[in-house]
Amino acid sequence: MARKILFITTDQQRYDTLGCNGGTLASTPVVDQLARTGVRFERAHPQSVVCMPSRSTMLTGQYPSTHGVWMNGVPLPVAAPSVASVLNQVGYRTALIGKAHFQPFLDPFLRFEENAMSQGSASPLLGLYRGFEHMESAAHGPVGPFHYSRWLLENHPEVIGGFYSVLNSSFDVNSEGDGDTGAPQVHVNPVPKELYHTDWVADRTISWLNTLGNDEDWFCWMSFPDPHHPWDPPQSEVGRINWKDVPLPNGYIESQSQREAILDDKPRHWRAWYDGTLISNYEAPSSWVPATLTADQVREVNARNAVECELIDEAIGRVITSLIEKGCYDDVDVIFTTDHGELQGDFGLLFKGPYHVDGLMRLPLIWRPAPSAGIRPSTVTKPVGLLDLAPTFCQIAGVSPQSWMEGKALPISDEDATNRDFSCVLTEWDSELFGVNVHLRTIMADQWVCTTYQPGTSHDGSEGELYDIVQDPLQHHNRWGDPSLTSIRDGLVDRIWESLPRHPGKRRILQAPV
Repeated sequence: MARKILFITTDQQRYDTLGCNGGTLASTPVVDQLARTGVRFERAHPQSVVCMPSRSTMLTGQYPSTHGVWMNGVPLPVAAPSVASVLNQVGYRTALIGKAHFQPFLDPFLRFEENAMSQGSASPLLGLYRGFEHMESAAHGPVGPFHYSRWLLENHPEVIGGFYSVLNSSFDVNSEGDGDTGAPQVHVNPVPKELYHTDWVADRTISWLNTLGNDEDWFCWMSFPDPHHPWDPPQSEVGRINWKDVPLPNGYIESQSQREAILDDKPRHWRAWYDGTLISNYEAPSSWVPATLTADQVREVNARNAVECELIDEAIGRVITSLIEKGCYDDVDVIFTTDHGELQGDFGLLFKGPYHVDGLMRLPLIWRPAPSAGIRPSTVTKPVGLLDLAPTFCQIAGVSPQSWMEGKALPISDEDATNRDFSCVLTEWDSELFGVNVHLRTIMADQWVCTTYQPGTSHDGSEGELYDIVQDPLQHHNRWGDPSLTSIRDGLVDRIWESLPRHPGKRRILQAPV
């Protein structure tokens, strides 16, 4: 019998939202305990800072340029390789419960299999999809072709109108907010906590796990839609954190002149988005101008976000308790991470986009190996990536990583990381939307984060970013043009192109905005 695997993901969660990573706003005792008894990674980076490419990387163990989901709205082929298929073929029971998003959400004609699965009933998928024999889908609210939506419609239709409406009647992304400060996508939601999608994902996970015998091996991907915007947790829980008492985050620059000077020192699309003249990601409301963001709005967003993180932590605790009661928890590896981060006030910005800084790139990653594995608790400071997850799942299951996987099994210590050459991590960005195209490639190595820009709407290919994360952890000072660092910069750019796979084939077609 191999070890069982509980893979937990959230959506759009920052590294510093966890107590074990220095966070002080949200209480996260369950995940903090996983960190104390497991391996905590200081520098885990995604291979893309948006949902669909990043989630496809977790499933395939490949870079976006390899699996082909180069931006949101580009569907991952159903025949794409999947680590769940590998595990299923060696006898693992497999389930994905919560947010999948390997194919576009905006799909009114149900062209994509992922969205057609819940039509007609809230009953879970019972078949095989990407190697998952059991699948129950959810997104950020009650609309869309998902099992959670159907469940609400069939059982609690009275609460559907309480959630935030992300799209308005013209299919534009809403920027309205009805909280205390008018912050975009902050919303008062009267839904009872037990009907909110966080508890639903945990409930459905427990239900599936309870169908399994303790002698069965399983891989369960429990995927929470929060703390991704909109920030509309159950209003009954909002009082946990008074936004008026929330300190401004370190990355928020209160002085307007200083903030704008820092933005002006970065490639030009930063300031263009701040001024509201350029949009390069569909999920950032086109009618919202980041320059209007106030300090109190940042406080309210951060408070709501922290409440959502607390609800997730408590939901994870319920699932772990159920495993303890089943008597199998000592044989379970628990891995917790997210797909990408959230700017959450850094540089006077919210949401995400082609901005390769720590708010979006530095992720929480915790691996609590089953005690039976005999792996000692540690902290790994060397850089790792989400493409290293699929080979790790294979290693836990006693299966050789597949030849199509481009990562390698996560290290269990810095010594292990050094011995196996975990020396850098790479992140890609490509987007072509609203007539704007942006193309970035980033490497994190040693004390440097270096991003090179390819020609696009706002860039001629000569621009870039270079940050010393030891001397400048907030990444305020772009050293790209510093003549004393030319050799370091050029060496890092060379490493980017030497390390990334090259795929000269035809680019997959964008089929929806998100």
